[in-house]
Amino acid sequence: MGLWVFIGVATMLFSLFLLAFAMRMDSSDWSRIATPWQLWLSTSLLVVGSVALQQARNAARASRWDAARSRFVAGGLCAAAFLVVQLWAWQALQAIHVVPVGNPAASFFFLLTAMHGMHVIGGLVGWTVTANAAWRQDDPARLTELMTLCARYWDFLLGVWIVLFLALGWLTPDIVRFICGTGSPT
Repeated sequence: MGLWVFIGVATMLFSLFLLAFAMRMDSSDWSRIATPWQLWLSTSLLVVGSVALQQARNAARASRWDAARSRFVAGGLCAAAFLVVQLWAWQALQAIHVVPVGNPAASFFFLLTAMHGMHVIGGLVGWTVTANAAWRQDDPARLTELMTLCARYWDFLLGVWIVLFLALGWLTPDIVRFICGTGSPT
């Protein structure tokens, strides 16, 4: 129940930031930025990590603990690599003088990706607690529940990231006006 409440709150938070992003992009000072290619790599890492955590959960349910632990580690490593690649994308933008100050599009890019990254870091805290329990060989029922919660949270992070990635890469003022019924796409 607690995870579902947190997911609900985080969903509303991301939704409100995306609404602000969509409303702000219609301003005259909005200058669209190119999506760094590194986001494709980080997205792939998040997908692979989510799949690995699902496999860990399934292996735990089947009491295949060696497989559960190895898949669980793979999922966590993918999440850590995701964060490294996100920082690489930030550096790539900063190298071409795209910084959070002075361009609302860049500000939103850094804000949204940082906010998602903070949620990934929070997930890695839970992952660490679960990994420690897995290596201590805690109660199998408790460990299965912890792995299930981690897998569920990673699915949420993946879903949020896909929405953010699509919004950052392809949402335009024309599309927003069309969705809101205030114009048609050109």
